[in-house]
Amino acid sequence: MAKVAFLGLGVMGFPMAGHLVAKGHEVTVYNRTTAKAEAWAKTHGGRFAATPKEAAKGADFVMACVGNDDDLRGVCLGDDGAFAGMSAGAVFVDHTTVSAKVTRELHAAAAGAGVAFVDAPVSGGQAGAENGQLVIMCGGEETAYAAAEPVMVSYAKLCKRLGESGAGQLTKMVNQICIAGLVQGLSEGLHFAEKAGLDGRAVVEVISGGAAGSWQMANRYKTMMDDHFDHGFAVDWMRKDLGICLDTANETGASLPVTALVDQFYKDVQKMGGGRWDTSSLLKRLRALD
Repeated sequence: MAKVAFLGLGVMGFPMAGHLVAKGHEVTVYNRTTAKAEAWAKTHGGRFAATPKEAAKGADFVMACVGNDDDLRGVCLGDDGAFAGMSAGAVFVDHTTVSAKVTRELHAAAAGAGVAFVDAPVSGGQAGAENGQLVIMCGGEETAYAAAEPVMVSYAKLCKRLGESGAGQLTKMVNQICIAGLVQGLSEGLHFAEKAGLDGRAVVEVISGGAAGSWQMANRYKTMMDDHFDHGFAVDWMRKDLGICLDTANETGASLPVTALVDQFYKDVQKMGGGRWDTSSLLKRLRALD
């Protein structure tokens, strides 16, 4: 069993860190809001630290799941950052969805501090984190990944290295690009069924068994039809992720017309006050157009 630090206790990090304890690892957590770290320690019996540096001292692995590029830099760098507290040979694993640019920047900074860095964004949402069923897509040196994988499987059903530093984040971008189009298509299909006077549930029962079936359809159609959107992955975070995708597409020359359009639809949802609604709220936008 390993000595692990976990930085960031949001809806994903809180249960992920808990799974590490359940698997027998010695865990110290850090959260920007100390009350959340205290609550986690009370729930799971681990320790909490006042700074990332303190949490990282003596750890074999330091996991992070924070908000964005700047948040990640904040927990990694500086006098109180994790890199300042990590021992040579330790491995930093980033589960945040960030740009490949900041990943490569921090990979280099970690190397300068004598530690390894694995970018390891996750997919599966809050339910996946709570049930220990996340999919983790990774980039970084093979040796660093091989060392960290046995720890990551504490909360994953699938964990795979896709290439060198940044490959995990680029793969997560592919994931978000695919989801954006799927959710818009599902929203339009359900909206069409409503307008046509069909029983949406019966329709989905039939089409989900064919080529139209998807995870989004299986897990979201009921709540979408019930106009229930206060769960799952928030629109604000999806727009952050799609912004990363679109910026990277501009850099690489990729064409993402559907992704750009759906991003604007999510902007409409934000204007409706739905920044914290689940991403399936694209259907609510269509209903509002009636």
